[in-house]
Amino acid sequence: MEKTVLFQGNPMHIAGNLPEAGTDAPLFALVGKDLSELNLHDFKGKRVVLNVFPSIDTDVCAASVRRFNKDVANFDNTVVLCVSMDLPFAAGRFCAANGIDNVLTASAFRSDFGQTYGFELVDGPLRGLFARGVVVIDENGKVIGTSLCEEITEEPDYEFVANLLKK
Repeated sequence: MEKTVLFQGNPMHIAGNLPEAGTDAPLFALVGKDLSELNLHDFKGKRVVLNVFPSIDTDVCAASVRRFNKDVANFDNTVVLCVSMDLPFAAGRFCAANGIDNVLTASAFRSDFGQTYGFELVDGPLRGLFARGVVVIDENGKVIGTSLCEEITEEPDYEFVANLLKK
C-alpha cells in the first residue's frame, strides 16, 4: 500500500514503508560529501538520526540541517545523517558556507535508500526525490521511532526526535 504525503496541499505517493519501531534498521549505502561510502554498520555503537528530505537547496530542508547541526550537541553518542538525493558536492558546499560541522550529509544518488526506507516520492513534481521525515536508530541498529511529515513543506518533528533520544 502506498503512503501519501502533501506538497503544497497536493497529494504525492511514496514507494515502500518506513521501518517499524523495534525492527532492525535496513542496511544502507550512502555517499558522503567526500565521496566515501557511508553504511549503517559504520555507526555501530552510536545512535543514528536519519534526517531525510527532498533537497538541501530549499529553505525548509536547509533549516532542518541547521537545526539538527545545533541540536546534535545535546544528544550523547549520536550522529545525525542528513539524507537526500543531492549530489555530495552540493551538500559539501552548503555545509562549508553555513558552518555545518556537527552533522553528516549523505547522498542517496546511487542507492535504493528511498525505496528501502519508504521515503521515495513516485509521482508529482518532486518524483524521484524524498519525502521529509526522520528515522531514529539505537546503538544496536534497532529502529526506535520514525516520523513522516504529512506536508513536505513543514519541518520535521524535532521534539519527537529529542524525546526518543532522552530515553
